[in-house]
Amino acid sequence: MTKLAADGIPVTVACRVLNIARQPYYRWRARPVTETELERAHRANTLFDAHRDDPESGYRFLADEARDAGVSMADRTAWRICSSMGWWSAFGKKRGRNGKKAGPPVHDDLVRRDFTATVPNRLWLADITEHRTTEGKLYLCAIKDVCSNRIVGYSIDSRMKSRLAVTALTNALARRGEVAGCVVHTDRGSQFRSRKFVRALARHGLSGSMGRVGAAGDNAAMESFFALLQNNILDRRSWSTRDELRTAIVTWIERTYHRRRRQAALGRLTPIEYEAIMTTPASQAA
Repeated sequence: MTKLAADGIPVTVACRVLNIARQPYYRWRARPVTETELERAHRANTLFDAHRDDPESGYRFLADEARDAGVSMADRTAWRICSSMGWWSAFGKKRGRNGKKAGPPVHDDLVRRDFTATVPNRLWLADITEHRTTEGKLYLCAIKDVCSNRIVGYSIDSRMKSRLAVTALTNALARRGEVAGCVVHTDRGSQFRSRKFVRALARHGLSGSMGRVGAAGDNAAMESFFALLQNNILDRRSWSTRDELRTAIVTWIERTYHRRRRQAALGRLTPIEYEAIMTTPASQAA
């Protein structure tokens, strides 16, 4: 309308043709868009682009992506914009119990909820989760290094036998090499109490550790990873085949969780970036 007025067309005529009232136009002329509003719109556009590229990310990770794009803002500012626009990641859900009674422990609790390690391969956490497909259930056993939160080994199978846990441990050892003395903390599931798994620990000089019955907090750091997996992959859609879900899990772990998902506990680095920084000084010293 401003351009039309500059061309000699009266505002009254333009408003009548466009079927709008004159008062809003004059209010806008009296108070045009401020620099603050423009800045907020620019931030919102940047956050929206990051959200569209990775809908699973929460506001902290969207803020990281915005800062990498050259748009500075605090996490609280990103939360306020995302909240007003309804851009949310999936929320965590509590997992129900299956009614089974855990067996006696074969290891003492060496961790006691102290999920910290200053260097890799000092403390690993292991657990098993399951999800339904049209073909039946698919089981995932994952092992996480608490130093970098990297999933150092995992195994996916259609049956939840001791082989599932042993294969995950074997894969972790193949990736990490010599890790004698590392503590492997689990719950009291039968897979982790099996003779095959206990023998595998002893054969490679690993120390087993087990939490208490009914105390989810004794392995909370591993539960947090499965909550992310549940929200970002398992519950996002229905899965027709086990192979389809298997591919989605592996892709999310290796491409998104390891290489794209920054973590506040790691100084806003990804697990791969954090380990690269941790291992560089050691390699230089060698």
